Amino acid sequence: MSAGAPAARPRGAWRAAPAVDTALAAALGALQTLAFVHTAAWPLPLATLAWLVWRLDAVSTRRAAWLGGCYGTAWLAAGVWWLFISMHRYGGLPAPLAAGAVALLAAALSLYLALACAAYARWRRGTASDALLFAALWLLAELARGVLFTGFPWVASGYAMVDAPLAALAPWVGVYGLGAVLAFAAAALARLLQTRCRAWAGAAVAAGVWAVAAMAGPGDFTRPAGTLSVALLQPNVAQDRKFDPEHLPQTLGWVARELVRAEAELVVAPETAVPLLPFQLRDYAPGYWDGLAQHFAAPGRGALVGVPLGDHDSGYTNSVAGLSADGDYRYDKWHLVPFGEFIPPGFRWFTELMNIPLGDFARGLPDPPPFRLAGQRIAPNICYEDLFGEELALRFADPARAPTLLVNLSNIGWFGRTIAIDQHLHISRLRALELQRPMLRATNTGATAIVDHRGRVAALLPPHRASVLTGEVEGREGVTPYAWWAARAGLWPLAAAALAVVAACALARRRTAGP
Repeated sequence: MSAGAPAARPRGAWRAAPAVDTALAAALGALQTLAFVHTAAWPLPLATLAWLVWRLDAVSTRRAAWLGGCYGTAWLAAGVWWLFISMHRYGGLPAPLAAGAVALLAAALSLYLALACAAYARWRRGTASDALLFAALWLLAELARGVLFTGFPWVASGYAMVDAPLAALAPWVGVYGLGAVLAFAAAALARLLQTRCRAWAGAAVAAGVWAVAAMAGPGDFTRPAGTLSVALLQPNVAQDRKFDPEHLPQTLGWVARELVRAEAELVVAPETAVPLLPFQLRDYAPGYWDGLAQHFAAPGRGALVGVPLGDHDSGYTNSVAGLSADGDYRYDKWHLVPFGEFIPPGFRWFTELMNIPLGDFARGLPDPPPFRLAGQRIAPNICYEDLFGEELALRFADPARAPTLLVNLSNIGWFGRTIAIDQHLHISRLRALELQRPMLRATNTGATAIVDHRGRVAALLPPHRASVLTGEVEGREGVTPYAWWAARAGLWPLAAAALAVVAACALARRRTAGP
C-alpha cells in the first residue's frame, strides 16, 4: 500500500448518493440536540455519532470533512438558534442578517469537527484502535471550540450525558472527558455494526457503557458541610421592558419587596435584577440600596443581588453585590460574553447594527474570594460563566477556602421562550456533578432551581412566571478528582492525552502504509 492511501473500506460499507449522505448528516446532527433538553433522549448522540463514524469509515478525507462540517453545523444551529431572537427581536437586526449570523457562527465553529473528521479518515487503519483515534480527535475538536477565541462550549456533547450512565464519570473527567467517552462508545458501536455479530452489537456497547460507569462510580468525594435555607427570586421581566423607564418602578419594587420579605438565610436575585448603575440608582431611587443593606445587616441573613457596577472612569462590570452583617461583598464577572459584554476587534460595525446596550465591560478576578454566610463559602458565577467548569475549578485549588456552594445568577430573557432555558439547566447540573457541589440558580425567566451535589434537581420554578423558590440546600466539603487536576492544570491533561493518542495512531498508520 502506498503512503497516504486510505484504509480499506470495512465490510458492509454503504455507497450512498452524496446528497443523501449530506442530508442525513445534517438531519442527525440537528436531531441529537434533543438530548440537551429532554433527559430521556440521551441515547440520541450515541446513535447519531455511530452513524457518522460508520460513514467516515467509507469515504475520502475530503468527503469526511464535508460530512463532519454538515453534522456539526446542523448540531450547533439547532442548539443555539435562539441567538436569532436576541439579535432580531430585541436587537432590531433584520431577520435575514440575524439568521445568517447564527448560521455563520454554527458553520465557523464546526470547522473544528470538520478537521477532526478529515484527520480520522486520513489516519484510521480499519482496526479496533480507530475508536480511540476518533475519541481523541473528537475531544480535541470540542476543546478547541470550548477554549479558542474565549470559547463557546454551549451544547458540548458531554452535557447530553447528564442523565446517562456515563454521568458517573463526571467527577473524574469533566464534561469534555464525558464527550470523549461518548465518542469512543459511538465509534466502537460503528465498528461492531460492521462485523458479522450485528445482532449483538448494540447490547455489547450498552453493556460496556454501563460497566465503565459502574466500575468508576460517581463516588462521594465530598461530605456534608451544614445546611442553609435559601430563597431564589425569578422576577420574569421581559427583556424589552427591563431597561424601560416606565417599567423600572415595578421592577425595582418587586425585587426589593421580595428580598426583604424572604425569611431564608440566603436570598438571591438574578443577573441585573437591579438594572441601574450605582449613580443612576441614587438619582432614580434615593435610599434604595441603603435600605436593602440595612435589612441584611442583621446577623444570620444575607443576599446576593445581580447589578451592574462601576463608572466611566474605573470601567463597568457585570457584578453580584453581597449584603450581610459582615459588610458589602462584590463579585465581578470574569468570563465575558463576546458581542454581549465585549466587542471583538473588527466587529464593532456588527454590534452597531443592533439596538442593544452593548459595551466593553471590565473583567473581575479568575479566583475571587467566596461570600461567607452561616458557615458556608458561597461562590457566585454569572450566566455564561458556568459553561466553563475548568474556570470554576480554579476556586478549588485550596480545599480550605474552596466553595461549599455554587450560585449561578442568570438572565436568559434575551432568548425568549426557547430551549435555552432547559439547556442552561443541563449545564448547571453537569457543573454540580463535576465538582460535587450544589448549584443554586436564580434567573430572570427560568430555570430557577436548586440542584444538589449529584446534579439532581431538588426544586424548580415554572419558567416565565414571577415567583420565589424557597428551600434548603446542603453545602459540601472536599474536592473531586476533576476539581483537583483542573484547578492545577486546566484542560491540558485532556489535550495532552488526546494529542498522544492521535500522534500514536498517525505514526502507526504511516508504518502500515509503508514506503
